[in-house]
Amino acid sequence: MKDLFSDIPSRAYQPLAARMRPSTLEEYIGQSHLVGPGKPLRRMVETGHCHSFILWGPPGVGKTTFAQLLSHALDAQFIEISAVMSGVKEIRAAVDQAKQLRMMNGTQTVLFVDEVHRFNKSQQDAFLPFIEDGTFLFIGATTENPAFELNSALLSRARVYRLKTPTAEDVQSVLEKALKDHEKGIASYAFEISEYFLSVLAHAADGDIRRGLNFLEILSDLVEPKTEVSQEQLEDVLGGSVRRFDRKGDVFYDQISAFHKSVRGSSPDGALYWMARMLDGGCDPLYIVRRLLAIASEDIGNADPRALQVGLNAWDIFERVGPGEGNRAIAQAAVYMASAPKSNAVYQAFNQVMSDVASQPSYDVPNHLRNAPTSLAKNMGHGEDYRYAHNEEHAYAAGERYMPEELAEMRYYQPTDRGLEKKIQDKLSWLAELDEVSSLKRY
Repeated sequence: MKDLFSDIPSRAYQPLAARMRPSTLEEYIGQSHLVGPGKPLRRMVETGHCHSFILWGPPGVGKTTFAQLLSHALDAQFIEISAVMSGVKEIRAAVDQAKQLRMMNGTQTVLFVDEVHRFNKSQQDAFLPFIEDGTFLFIGATTENPAFELNSALLSRARVYRLKTPTAEDVQSVLEKALKDHEKGIASYAFEISEYFLSVLAHAADGDIRRGLNFLEILSDLVEPKTEVSQEQLEDVLGGSVRRFDRKGDVFYDQISAFHKSVRGSSPDGALYWMARMLDGGCDPLYIVRRLLAIASEDIGNADPRALQVGLNAWDIFERVGPGEGNRAIAQAAVYMASAPKSNAVYQAFNQVMSDVASQPSYDVPNHLRNAPTSLAKNMGHGEDYRYAHNEEHAYAAGERYMPEELAEMRYYQPTDRGLEKKIQDKLSWLAELDEVSSLKRY
């Protein structure tokens, strides 16, 4: 009897995403702002003049791939550890290996730490002396904002490069390459897929190249050689209706825009309709909640601060009970926010102050507002003449200044007369009157 597996190559299985990993910078897809001609990471590869750095970006954008490409270009030893599965023991082992390689034959080591934000402070600190003395070139990868998740000591020794989410066109180009590649791809499967269905897969990957290749590999297991992919097979892979996606994604994003504008425009019916369209189209419900939280801050603000909590509660309910009841909680939040009073006063004030801080000098903190933890600081006048508000009438130090002297009269926040913000406006107007009375008493 013929061996059923006699024609199958005897090689260890590797996922398609791993096989299609770029081996040269020319094969690297996306991130042209970092790896394009003359850009910082390309120059690093081409010149070999390297520094430790952090790659910040969502899953599947090529953080590990770039670290491997750089290691190969430097002819360096590549060591990878994951903060999810590693601890101080693994860090020490990596340090020892890097030291031995440098001592024995001068080999440089690239230490790649995936999910570096999951290491605690002491674990992150363990890398510092070896980054400084050049034991290894440190490359950290994180999906979280390094400013919040990484120690300042580590950030001061490693530059941060932000990787952007690949476009659907980027993902589709990788899928097309995998379909044509006989050695690493799935060209040998020889099934047919229309350009539209390939576009569907690319959009479904949502900017994650690895996810797109996984979709394609699953599809290759379902489709018989020399046959064409059917809509039913595509829906089996994606777990839902193919009509959710359009050629360029424009209709989908138009629906998101319509949803946001319906809530901003105080139309509960419009909010519900476009939310239903998005859910029917396969949108992640948590994406809708994230958009609602943005709306609560941008379009409702202090007119109804409860909107933020309503959005967070909907998110929590969805994660606790699942989509059945969770989607209704999200719908409730959407209706609440559509019906809430609206104000973008905080949004405008924050944008204005951020713009001013970026464009103006770094004004000094007034002496009376400075911290005075030591006798030296007190002798320098720090904290002098500061008025403790709780000891003042109405718990308000009328006439006290809290802005730099150069901006003493600047007013960023201009509350509206809608919802709770009307009460805030009245309160701030009353406090301004107390300031005025205080200034008259002074003169």
